[in-house]
Amino acid sequence: MKKCQLTDSELVSSYLSGNSKSFEILLKRHKSKVFTTIYLLVRDKSLAEDLFQDTFIKAYHTLQSGKYNEEGRFLPWISRMAYNLSIDYLRKNKRKPEIKMTDATLMLSTNKSFEEESEVSAIEKEEKDTLIKSLIHTLPDAQKETLMLRHYGKLSFQEIAETTGVSINTALGRMRYALLSLRKKINENPAFAYEQNYYKFKKKPNLQLQE
Repeated sequence: MKKCQLTDSELVSSYLSGNSKSFEILLKRHKSKVFTTIYLLVRDKSLAEDLFQDTFIKAYHTLQSGKYNEEGRFLPWISRMAYNLSIDYLRKNKRKPEIKMTDATLMLSTNKSFEEESEVSAIEKEEKDTLIKSLIHTLPDAQKETLMLRHYGKLSFQEIAETTGVSINTALGRMRYALLSLRKKINENPAFAYEQNYYKFKKKPNLQLQE
């Protein structure tokens, strides 16, 4: 017979009753999601590991002190704790969440075929990656964080809301405005004018140089 897995709530109760193994199970169960939440914000593996440790140490002390009152909601609780510790660190060190070139490219990539992609020079691609990154960094922090947690952390909007301490409608609104703002910035940027015009044609326009 398959052994029934204890819920988070049952594990917390077990831990508070003196079973230290229960906290280890909670840590292993949610390690990946909590670490991803932190890493998406700080973009430094070593720092993310430190903040991950800080998160679970803080969680440990909170449970020990009897101040935990999130019955049945351990993951949202510890995810919010991880998020707050990460944001606090970034603010204290006057840093903002980072977006890597690969992230920017993936999020705003078009459905180009291999042949079309091969026609774009490495220099042009690098320049556009840099520009996209700079455009993403102009978004308000709340919108940028929501976008990162959704696209790269693969969190649901409910999880984003619980992690950042807002309503689900607020999380949805931040994501919508982030995408609308990025689209507008790209449409207004001359560097992307060629690509926008390109996709209005089935074939490339026959441009001739004038001497």
